This record gives sequence, C-alpha cells and structure tokens, in this order.
Amino acid sequence: MDELSGRERGILAMERRSFAGPGAKERAIREQLGLAPVRYYQLLNALLDDPRALAHDPITVNRLRRIRDTRRAER
Repeated sequence: MDELSGRERGILAMERRSFAGPGAKERAIREQLGLAPVRYYQLLNALLDDPRALAHDPITVNRLRRIRDTRRAER
C-alpha cells in the first residue's frame, strides 16, 4: 500500500491543530499548504475515505468521519 503524500500528511496535521480567532485556519491553509480553503476541504473529504489516511492517523480520521456523518444526518 502506498504511503500518503506530503500534502496529504499536511492536511491531516492541519486538522490536528487548534486555531485561535476567525480566519486563522484558512490563513494557515493558504500559507502553509498553498491551497485555497475550498480545495483543502475537497481534498480532506476525499482523504477521510482513504484507507491510507485511516492507517496513518486513525484518531483524527475517525473524529472527522463522525463529524461529517453527524452533519450529513442533520441535513
């Protein structure tokens, strides 16, 4: 099984961090990963379904999957 790319690992690392203040996360996404926030969230959503991501960081991936599933159920 292939390992995650540097960008994919960076996305998961970004999700482990906490951010103070509005806009701080979006600014960090742009500055540190060079991605627009919309693209970041598209990649993150795809990454949550990737078994490599689950193997790399099961705590973060499972937490984000629960959040995603809860939001989908609320719609």
